[in-house]
Amino acid sequence: MTLKKKFETKIDPMRDRVKALIKEHGNHVISEVTIKQALGGIRGVKCLVCDTSNLDPMEGIRFRGYTIPELCEKLPKAQGGKQPLPEGLFYLLLVGELPTENDVKEITEEWQQRSKLPDYLVKILDSYPTDMHPMTQFSGGILALQKDSIFSKKYREGISKYDLWDPMYEDIMNLLAKLPSIASYIYRKTYKDNKHIKADPKLDWGANFAYMMGVENPEYKELMRLYLVLHSDHESGNVSAHTSHLVGSALSDAYYSLSAGIDGLAGPLHGLANQEVLRWIMNVKEKLGGGVPTKEQLTKFLWDTLNGGQVIPGYGHAVLRATDPRYKAQREFALEHLPDDEIFQVVSLLYEVTPDILKKHGKAMNPWPNVDAHSGCLQVYYGVTEYDFYTVLFGVSRAIGILTQLVWSRALGFSIERPKSISTDWLLEQVK
Repeated sequence: MTLKKKFETKIDPMRDRVKALIKEHGNHVISEVTIKQALGGIRGVKCLVCDTSNLDPMEGIRFRGYTIPELCEKLPKAQGGKQPLPEGLFYLLLVGELPTENDVKEITEEWQQRSKLPDYLVKILDSYPTDMHPMTQFSGGILALQKDSIFSKKYREGISKYDLWDPMYEDIMNLLAKLPSIASYIYRKTYKDNKHIKADPKLDWGANFAYMMGVENPEYKELMRLYLVLHSDHESGNVSAHTSHLVGSALSDAYYSLSAGIDGLAGPLHGLANQEVLRWIMNVKEKLGGGVPTKEQLTKFLWDTLNGGQVIPGYGHAVLRATDPRYKAQREFALEHLPDDEIFQVVSLLYEVTPDILKKHGKAMNPWPNVDAHSGCLQVYYGVTEYDFYTVLFGVSRAIGILTQLVWSRALGFSIERPKSISTDWLLEQVK
């Protein structure tokens, strides 16, 4: 059974489940909103539905119920590899079942067939200045592909709302297939004298991305597979996923929706944090004389940072209250492949001393490292030293979750998103 047919068999049972929930329990209260939440980014308000992943404060992210260690064990691997294939995670997120090796092979082959970039897109990418931020180029490249949207074409022709998932599925498959090519083209154009590398039809999605970027170390293919899995989905309330959901709720197609989400990912409080963390780590090394600082040196530097009213990048999380399991997975990779690397040793030393310092400081709700605290040092080790490109890597990965959620939104006929706004005067009246 093809993936599309498999997905189709899941739709009606899920539609029935949602209809029954609304009919029988539609007025059941599931959340209350405080003034602090209304004025503080709607944090923690239970008002979105997402079945692809769930974020537990202590346990971390679960993808369709599976933890990251479980996925690393259960998802299919490339021949001779140890890391899970992103194609397998996409299958799991889409249909809620673990894929077979053959299921993953079919997705790899289908994405290879859909991956060629149209000539007009290449011309558009070539027209961007090389000093334009890679995320701007990436968002623009995704948006330019909207010209070929099957969803928009079918909607104009007239299509039942119950069938909107079908052209959306075709759009997300086309888009996911092309993202590594778009991203690697931007990388080679911006940083490698516009010398491009053609895709290798024998490689899987993540390995091909690494190959087209031009990183020769074979270990980087394994890192890319792991990276693309770890950053793929994070519920639907984060900025990039929620933005894409919001835009998609207006029945905008996958290209409009993902491009908007990528714009949100580019913010320093979201995806851009990964490049800023590495910049900060390199600055720490420089200020402390280069090399790996002593524990005492680093401790003093961190206290000076906090007492100066600054934060320690890479530590803390809006939801998590324990070490991010995505951090742990990257740490295990580093311990196996680059234990003596200086930057990794600084990252390890930060992990050793920072949580206790933040606990004593008392102002951080979560003193533990998040995923951004680790990813940069791995990229630098394999020669990807262009910090501004790191968020593009994040964007390619996050598209897996965003687009999976988007096709399910159309399959279930989710409504246009339109929360009610209130004024500060109204709030003051409520508390009198």
